[in-house]
Amino acid sequence: MRVLFICSRNQWRSPTAEKIFSKWQGLEVISAGLDPSAVEPVTPEHLGWADVIFVMERKHRTKLSRKFRSDLKNQKIVVLGIADKYQYMDSELVELLERLVPPHLGMAARPGSP
Repeated sequence: MRVLFICSRNQWRSPTAEKIFSKWQGLEVISAGLDPSAVEPVTPEHLGWADVIFVMERKHRTKLSRKFRSDLKNQKIVVLGIADKYQYMDSELVELLERLVPPHLGMAARPGSP
């Protein structure tokens, strides 16, 4: 399963999610940001690659739909509801991601070996 995590600047939230879930068996994971100044800006190629897209906030889904409507096919887009108040690998952010993301991945993925 190919998973794309999106936040605003691809600086803290989505790279944290990428780091956590890239260790999971059965997942290929990348991250990107919606702002023009993002470390890795979202492209149509990212969207075409992904089976499931996780966005951190509702505004990200709205912006994604407006900007890339023709590039979004039948991908599942999940809003996690994680505010922009965390640093990279913040323990509270990690806990939120580990609780909110797995229910949307089904049995196709599971944590890898440490």
